[in-house]
Amino acid sequence: AVKVLRTLRNHWKKTTFGVCLLSWGGNWLYEKHCDNLLRRAACQEAQAFGNQPFPSSMPLKKATVFLNPAACKGKARNLFEKNAAPILHLSGLDVTVVTTDYEGQAKKLLELMENTDLIIIAGGDGTVQEVITGLLRRADEAVFSKIPIGFIPLGKTCTLSHTLYPVSTNQVQHITNATLAILKGETVPLDVLQIKGEKEQPVFAVTGLRWGSYRDAGVKVNKYWYLGPLKTKAAHFFSTLKEWPQKRQAALMYLGPTERPPEEPDVKTSRPPLHVRLYRRLRLYWSSPPKEIPQEVTPEDWEELKLSTIELSVATRNRQLDLLHTEDFMDICIEADTVSKGQFVNRGSQKMRHPHMCSEGSQCIQASRCILQLPEGTEGSFGIDNEDYEAMPVEVKLLPRKLQFFCDPRIREQILQSAVQ
Repeated sequence: AVKVLRTLRNHWKKTTFGVCLLSWGGNWLYEKHCDNLLRRAACQEAQAFGNQPFPSSMPLKKATVFLNPAACKGKARNLFEKNAAPILHLSGLDVTVVTTDYEGQAKKLLELMENTDLIIIAGGDGTVQEVITGLLRRADEAVFSKIPIGFIPLGKTCTLSHTLYPVSTNQVQHITNATLAILKGETVPLDVLQIKGEKEQPVFAVTGLRWGSYRDAGVKVNKYWYLGPLKTKAAHFFSTLKEWPQKRQAALMYLGPTERPPEEPDVKTSRPPLHVRLYRRLRLYWSSPPKEIPQEVTPEDWEELKLSTIELSVATRNRQLDLLHTEDFMDICIEADTVSKGQFVNRGSQKMRHPHMCSEGSQCIQASRCILQLPEGTEGSFGIDNEDYEAMPVEVKLLPRKLQFFCDPRIREQILQSAVQ
């Protein structure tokens, strides 16, 4: 033993390296073991759903999964097959996995999709945006928009997961929790923004639209990866060297919030016999008063603003869900154009974490619909749910509670409790 200790002391550099390597390897193996335990527990819970008896005459529920294998730098397929696919197959669902091969393919595939009981999006923000855009562009979108949607967060940016699931630092746990939430069946209604240019087909978003300098600098952060934790501040600092002040000029027209109608109970009543329906129609026809001349519709009360701003954002209220709210609206944030370079760098770092945050001194507007007019020759891009689109004049319309997304039951309970308080 003394000889061994003397050898270790004489070769202390190799000893230190070996100890560090063994510690790292032991920690890596322990994390893998914990991940396997999480997967096993999730599969056992899914098996309980699959073992529930159901009538033989009832067909299996059909789930269509749209998987983007390019998400998370090409790791999404492996993450889905190891963590989510076993849970779905054990649950008793009839699962069809549709893999996208290129950007924009999900929109086209949604046009051809046949009837399904569930839609599951496996990817990031871009995949969500493509799927809901394809879904709501369909001619029969009124029917298909009622299909509940599940989201399995596999992308680099998964903004919607903050709304639907508890925060988790463990990726395996986050994915398995999201997949189990689909089986548990609790849903929340989410607002959607319809964004339409003058000639283009509408694009749909569940998070929002950003246009301005903070967004442009944020897109370039990864170019400075070699600066480590300073890369965010560096991207915003170098942005100030190219052009300052970075103002955006535009005209904005908007309508105020709309009153939320009461929810109608989804109760299916039996259809009366033919002779009863004929009698009711005849009685209604003979007893109805003469038709009145329709009154002129009052013009909508549009407000108009001339903008000079560092950044404009239009966001849904999905991050602050309120199921008992009496009004429906989206948040328009107009950042002040009098910002110093130091403030720009600091606020840019904050907006990387909270993209639609409204900074101090900004103008905040609640609206149900808005029209953004840009000066001729305006260059640059919009960020719509973290996807790039050419900047152009657009109309943004709120579609309140348009889609039903599966969520963790604990999150739904928290939302209801906070609304009551």
